[in-house]
Amino acid sequence: MAAGAKSFLADAGYGEQELDANSALMELDKGLRSGKLGEQCEAVVRFPRLFQKYPFPILINSAFLKLADVFRVGNNFLRLCVLKVTQQSEKHLEKILNVDEFVKRVFSVIHSNDPVARAITLRMLGSMASIIPERKNAHHSIRQSLDSHDNVEVEAAIFAAANFSAQSKDFAAGICNKISEMIQGLATPVDLKLKLIPILQHMHHDASLASSSRQLLQQLVTSYPSTKMVIVTLHTFTLLAASSLVDIPKQIQLLLQYLKNDPRKAVKRLAIQDLKLLANKTPHTWSRENIQALCESALHTPYDSLKLGMLSVLSTLSGTIAIKQYFSSTPGTAATTARSLDLVKLAQECCYHNNRGIAAHGVQILTNISASCQEKDLLPLEQDAVFGLEALLVLCSQDDSPGAQATLKITLMCMVKLVKCRPHLSQSVVESLLTQLHSAQDTARILMCHCLAAIAMQLPVLADGMLGDLMDLYKLIGRSATDKKQELLVSLATVIFVSSQKALSSEVKTVIKQQLENASNGWTAYRIARQASRMGNHDMARELYQSLLTQVASEHFYFWLNSLKEFSHAEQCLTGLQEDNYSSALSCIAEALKSYHKGIASLTAASTPLNPLSFQCGFVKLRIDLLQAFSQLICTCNSLKTSPPPAIATTIAMTSGNDLQRCGRISNQACMKHSMEEFRNLATRYGDLYQSSFDADSATLRNVELQQQSCLLISHAIEALILDPESASFQEYSSNGTAQVESEYERRMMSVFNHVLEEVESLNRKYAPVSYLASNACLSNAVIALLKVPLSFQRYFFQKLQSTSIKLALSPSPRNPAEPIAVQNNQQLALKVEGVVQHGSKPGLFRKIQSVCLNVSSVLQSKSGQDYKIPIDSMTNEMEQRVEPHNDYFSTQFLLNFVILGTHNITVESSVIDSNGIVWKTGPKTTIFVKSLEDPYSQQVRLQQQQVQPPSQQQQQRTAYSRF
Repeated sequence: MAAGAKSFLADAGYGEQELDANSALMELDKGLRSGKLGEQCEAVVRFPRLFQKYPFPILINSAFLKLADVFRVGNNFLRLCVLKVTQQSEKHLEKILNVDEFVKRVFSVIHSNDPVARAITLRMLGSMASIIPERKNAHHSIRQSLDSHDNVEVEAAIFAAANFSAQSKDFAAGICNKISEMIQGLATPVDLKLKLIPILQHMHHDASLASSSRQLLQQLVTSYPSTKMVIVTLHTFTLLAASSLVDIPKQIQLLLQYLKNDPRKAVKRLAIQDLKLLANKTPHTWSRENIQALCESALHTPYDSLKLGMLSVLSTLSGTIAIKQYFSSTPGTAATTARSLDLVKLAQECCYHNNRGIAAHGVQILTNISASCQEKDLLPLEQDAVFGLEALLVLCSQDDSPGAQATLKITLMCMVKLVKCRPHLSQSVVESLLTQLHSAQDTARILMCHCLAAIAMQLPVLADGMLGDLMDLYKLIGRSATDKKQELLVSLATVIFVSSQKALSSEVKTVIKQQLENASNGWTAYRIARQASRMGNHDMARELYQSLLTQVASEHFYFWLNSLKEFSHAEQCLTGLQEDNYSSALSCIAEALKSYHKGIASLTAASTPLNPLSFQCGFVKLRIDLLQAFSQLICTCNSLKTSPPPAIATTIAMTSGNDLQRCGRISNQACMKHSMEEFRNLATRYGDLYQSSFDADSATLRNVELQQQSCLLISHAIEALILDPESASFQEYSSNGTAQVESEYERRMMSVFNHVLEEVESLNRKYAPVSYLASNACLSNAVIALLKVPLSFQRYFFQKLQSTSIKLALSPSPRNPAEPIAVQNNQQLALKVEGVVQHGSKPGLFRKIQSVCLNVSSVLQSKSGQDYKIPIDSMTNEMEQRVEPHNDYFSTQFLLNFVILGTHNITVESSVIDSNGIVWKTGPKTTIFVKSLEDPYSQQVRLQQQQVQPPSQQQQQRTAYSRF
């Protein structure tokens, strides 16, 4: 239990206690200066870890200069170690500040008499090509070494030439002819030619260079028909076309030609591999004729391995825009139907092939056609896809081998996709899955349960009648404690929770608990409880959390589980709410709030400096405030019953022009207005929580969005029914129900939203102006309807799959954080902001950072000069810049004015912009202090003026200033 939870509670580990960077560098420097070769090598190979821990230029520059010294004076083995470190730390090379000095120390070895030392130097230069692409001395050395008689040096020169060609247009243009001569020269050995040809893939910097390289490759393909030569040349051809983009259609035709006409299987395999690459990179360039030619080759080939490769290309294309182009009919072409039938015929033939891989690609193609071409009548194809999927399901679920499981995964993904785009097929797919569950292997059962849960989350297809089958299977799992059985327990429990989301019967709870007692460990029970919290089965979750409290070894884990238990109990209190029973609703909310307050205390105790649980605390605090706002609104509505507005309230409102007079007493008006503002404020806070959750999965973000919409809905209802019925608009709220619903919780919330909006709109239309009794009842029932939907605690509340943080470094920076930086008031401060983006184990899983937005602001804290009126724009600085990180590093500068003497507080705040242009307020926020001092010349002039001025004039001036 504790071992499993450790990954959750100590997830990112970015807050760990760090040693001083200089101390770490000095420690490694000691090793480099050691007289023992082993210690020197050990020090060198520890540098990448140092770069990872302290990824800022000042340290990296010093470290690389030390490594360059070792490279210059050490032996070849040490040079090789430095080369490996440089290649591992390629993304840090651009942070070297003294590039000239670094290159000078490394380059000095190129003049050595030892060809191995020269070879290592060439590889070192090639690895540094990204920071020295236009160094002519490096270009010359590479060109010279290509003519060397030593094979090791020539191979190193080829490596360097390839790297420099990729970075430098001038070098590529200059070396192209040299490479061409060497390849075509009779004196060059064949194995060397095979190594030289791949350099041509980098000749894509301009059209003429790419064209001449293509001509050379075309000559090579015809001049050297040996298998190895054709394979290398064709692959280089493909990579060049993929980079230059203009020749991709020609390349597809060339590869298809070799696939059809060349009898060698190795060449055919290479053609298929390259076609797959182009299908992934540029599917829009595939014409109908290209796909048709590939279909014909696949239909006629007798080899299963080649057919599998071709089907793999076709299944990739079938999931892209290419399939729509293939099926789009051109007027006047009679062959269109025949062409279309070829792909369908191939897929239908392959669906029941004895090779599992071929069958999987066949059903994948049919599924993609059904999903992409929804406007066409493809009923036979749908049925073929379903039958093929069912056949593969039966075949693979009985087999425990890795190949069968991989095929089963493809099959199940196709099922989910097919059901999503063709909902009428869901019942038959689900029934076949449930039938097969009983006889399948445990590994297959786990995958099938995941598939069932994914389908049931999208569509309510798991009826109560199917629950019996699932419970029988749950009992049959047995008492084994193997990992597969534990995983199966969790997967089956998830499907049961999804299929009965309203409430679990006592019988189901008993079966689950008994099975957990018999065959599970604490971690399995926790995972099942977590799934129950996600699906809204809080009663079950509370009992499981309660049973786990005594099974953990750390107090942080204890407090974490205790907080979850309290939250589940709080949500369970809200399930007994009933419409029109407002006193009972108030007591239920009060009981829930009591548990929530206990839970937030435990949650705060569970947080650690490494894992502050900021999202969890923010989400729960907002839930508490929302429940209090709901409670206050019901109380306000009840108070209107005990002190209703007078009969002439409407007349008074019309006479005075103040529509709030319809509510009666001033206190009621104020309460309603306060409630509306409170709900709007809560919606804003939910929006802030959303913006700060860059690493959250889409389901969690949607959950936060639904909470925000419920706040906006209630504030809108208050405004429409009571405060301002005339100007209330329903247009902006009515379109929300059309979006794709991803979960049962979202489906139920959207249903409540639509119902409340319809009620409010019908009251406004039928009974204008709305009576206070009807409006109060509508508001209270809306609150109860929202609270009756069990809250879903989504994945990000428990588990952080993506972890992203930004580390900022400001310069100049004081040695002591509380000490201000001195700057003269007639000068500008150049503030340099550097940053590093740090990732967890799965970078970019949900969203990627496109750019970082840096906001710098300064505020005058205390003045030290004369106390006279100061323009506001002189007291503050406000600037913003957007920078794009390169290799997770970014740097920019700001010029700040501090005209006013005194202490200024500078705040630098970072936020990130993802690839969709959405701004996320991830932080961090860094603060430094600046003390603005008077420049010596102005100070001298002022003192001289004061000495010259008579005392009476000074007194008058002081009096004039004191007025301000």
